[in-house]
Amino acid sequence: MNERSQKESAATATTAAAVTVTSRPGPYISAWSAVSAFGIGRVEFSEGVRRQEPALTGLAPEEGPATMAWAGLVPNGGPRELLGRKGTRSMDRATGLAVAAVGRLLDDGAGGRIDGLDDNTALVLGTSNGSVRSIMSFTRDALTEDKPYFVDPARFPNTVMNCAAGQSAIRHGLRGPNVTVAGGRASALLALNHARRLHRSGRARSVVCGAVEEYSPERAWLDWHTHGGRQAPVIGEGSAVLLLESLESATAGDRAPLAELAAVRSALPAREADVPTVLAECLRQSLTAAGTDASDVWAVAPTGVRGDLGAYERAGLADVFAERVPREVVCSELLGDTYAASVAFQTVSLLSLAERDTDAAGRAGLVTTVDADGVVGCAVLRFPHRDTTGQRL
Repeated sequence: MNERSQKESAATATTAAAVTVTSRPGPYISAWSAVSAFGIGRVEFSEGVRRQEPALTGLAPEEGPATMAWAGLVPNGGPRELLGRKGTRSMDRATGLAVAAVGRLLDDGAGGRIDGLDDNTALVLGTSNGSVRSIMSFTRDALTEDKPYFVDPARFPNTVMNCAAGQSAIRHGLRGPNVTVAGGRASALLALNHARRLHRSGRARSVVCGAVEEYSPERAWLDWHTHGGRQAPVIGEGSAVLLLESLESATAGDRAPLAELAAVRSALPAREADVPTVLAECLRQSLTAAGTDASDVWAVAPTGVRGDLGAYERAGLADVFAERVPREVVCSELLGDTYAASVAFQTVSLLSLAERDTDAAGRAGLVTTVDADGVVGCAVLRFPHRDTTGQRL
């Protein structure tokens, strides 16, 4: 068996927050892959996380504002370099990244496809705006090209937010529900919640779930203006995806469960100052729903954002863990700010480290998010026990 093959919600509204809850057992994460600044695939990502060395690329002056000298770019991350010439002439970078990540997830390592997927396999993909570059360049062409506005019609699908999810499903034959979730920095967390609901409701036998974010000069300029022309954080890009399924389905496909997605919770604080309190409550309720508590958390993967939001996130975690601080995994320092894909990268960072750390066995991992638009939330992963040889049980 090769490495890759091994490898409802109730809403409560208060004056402080509107909370989304999912707490019943499962599904299980049985495989994952990533296309990131570390390289293409799961092995490259795992090695990059373990090295803990930033994977940043210097930017040319025309690639962004002068204050942005570095970015976490996927090496050879254009659609043609990732996927070849066929069907990529008009494909944008975001779509190429997502299609490549899903392809790596479904590849059995021998040129075939992993077992157990059928017409009831769904795809849920988080994104911020789709491809900002495609939207802005197509709009610009519509305003500046000679009449009757000679835009390239082949590029129009790239301006639609669900282009990456649709192309990923078409190219890889995923015929189940196809969903795009746009929720800012929390997009991947909201996608996980939706994927979990699809699986538990029987709408999908298995779900490919993840998120994508691309780098472009247009996105860099928007980010720079968002920060008022001040020094913006280093921007990153990429796509990370998970395979969610039942324990029986994973076993039938000869895949060992890597972790149970035990709880997902999101909330909307009434004020930014309420973020620490609301996040702490999300964490406590999620741990309770997952059947564990703070003392049993092996590691936490926060967003690691700068400024007040980052301080609020740290305050919420400190409220829950007090003096006992779990291992912290901050991938934004290595890959840059991957925004909509950040929770997906935080999740696969935990999974990659848990595979090698025996302390994770039988314990929980936490992923947290905070967004400038107000959404906060977390997900709880429960890692399987291992026998005396280190094999998962």
